Parts: sequence; structure tokens; C-alpha cells
Amino acid sequence: MDNPLVQLDPGLFIWTIITFLGLLWALKKIAWGPLLQALETRQNAIRKSLDDAQQAKQDLERLNAESAQIIARARVDADAIITQSRADGERLREEIRQKARGEADVIVKNAERQIQLETSRALEQIRHEAVELSVMIASKIIQRNLTKEDNERLIDDALKQVEGRRH
Repeated sequence: MDNPLVQLDPGLFIWTIITFLGLLWALKKIAWGPLLQALETRQNAIRKSLDDAQQAKQDLERLNAESAQIIARARVDADAIITQSRADGERLREEIRQKARGEADVIVKNAERQIQLETSRALEQIRHEAVELSVMIASKIIQRNLTKEDNERLIDDALKQVEGRRH
């Protein structure tokens, strides 16, 4: 019942340990080194990707904040431009109104002067015609001694002559 596999043989035991240690050393040189190096390279690549993603996220947040500030400044500038444009429009409208009022006043004053001049000329012409008519009537009355009918006829003739001169 002695099973050779169950027996302790110190030589086999030593050779098994030496073989195990040699195999362990060979695995360390051949497999573990490149495997650990590949794992470390992959870990570094993942770490770099995470850092890059974090940096990209921070850049995106910074750009979003900057774009929000730019948009806010643009809105403020646009509001200021609109307000200034409205103020300029009102000012220009008021200047145009004042200018139009001034021009209208000048036109009205010129028209009033023209009316006064025409009125004065018309009155002067009426006076002149009244004097001529009076002189003409007086000279005709003096030239002949007229009856009442003759006198009325003379006055009608004189009035017709005056009206004929106007037209």
C-alpha cells in the first residue's frame, strides 16, 4: 500500500521547489513584466483620457461662461444702441418740428406782409380812382347844367368807365 505518489522523497521535493522557482522566475521575466507594463500603459492611457476629458469639460464650462458673458454684453450693447437710436430719432424729430415751425412762421409773416402790401396798393388804387371819378364827375357837372336824369346818367357812365378800367 505504499503509493509512490504519497511517499516523501526529499530529492523530488527539492527538484519540485527548484522547478517551481525557475518557472516563477521565467514567468516573471517573460510574462509578468510585459503584462504589468501593458497594464500600467493602459492605466496611464485611461488616466490621461480621464484627465483630458476633465480638461475638456472645464474648457467647455469656461467657454459656456464666456459665451454667456459675450451674449449678455451684446444684449446690453444692443439695448444701449436701441436706446441711443430712439433718443437720436426723437431729437431729430424735434429739430425737424422746430425747423418746420420756424419756416411756417416765416411763410406766414411773409404772407401777412404781402397781404398788407396788396391791401395798401388796393386802397391806394381805390383812392386814386375815387379822386379821378370825383374830378370827372365834377368836370362834367360844371360843363353843363344838367337835369336830374342827366346827372344820374353821367354817374352811371362814370361808374361803367371805372369798371371797364379794372377789367
